[in-house]
Amino acid sequence: MFAVIKTGGKQYKVATGDIFKVEKLAADAGETVQFNEVLMLGGDTVTVGSPMVAGAGVQAEVLDQMKGKKTIHFVKRRRKHSSQRKKGHRQQLTVIKITEILAKGAEKSGIKAAIGAGSVSAAVAAVAKPAAKAAPKPKAAAKPAAKPKAAPKAAGADKLTDLSGVGPALEKKLHAEGITTFAQIAKWNDADVENFGEKLSFKGRIEREGWIEQAKKFVADAK
Repeated sequence: MFAVIKTGGKQYKVATGDIFKVEKLAADAGETVQFNEVLMLGGDTVTVGSPMVAGAGVQAEVLDQMKGKKTIHFVKRRRKHSSQRKKGHRQQLTVIKITEILAKGAEKSGIKAAIGAGSVSAAVAAVAKPAAKAAPKPKAAAKPAAKPKAAPKAAGADKLTDLSGVGPALEKKLHAEGITTFAQIAKWNDADVENFGEKLSFKGRIEREGWIEQAKKFVADAK
């Protein structure tokens, strides 16, 4: 018996005992997860979903979390003001082993659903959402609270909003991480770019916007 499942935006034909890699799942090694997006079941008879096969599921054991091979992206612009950019990327992957294919009753198995590491299921979101509080009884009119004053700009700090793609909100996040000057950004290496890309939920955009090159230019112009 085999099944066709969907995960990470891709489709996989699987059978019991198969070991392969998928895009990173929110699970630790040793856990059992269940893929509920089953597009087709095959064997003595073939069942095609519309789009999913109702009640079907595929269970798998998480063997390891790893990174794929490094890929290099190189861009060169041949113009009057030429520029070039080189960056590497390693896709985060999860190694799984298919343990069981369920033709029906998957919704009653009690096994954790296989969810991508970068997504949150509706069920999880519903649990996390706080219950609405009852409206409080009206009180006597009170003086309006004074608006909080904006935090003073750090001494010697640069105007980070001059960087492409950086607005006031992102500038505050950078300040919270201790980044206040163009000179600091100009010294970033690949590890720093990946680290701040994760912290700021800005992965990949630092390179696309060319923050480091812009910061170096601002530093040079200030001299």
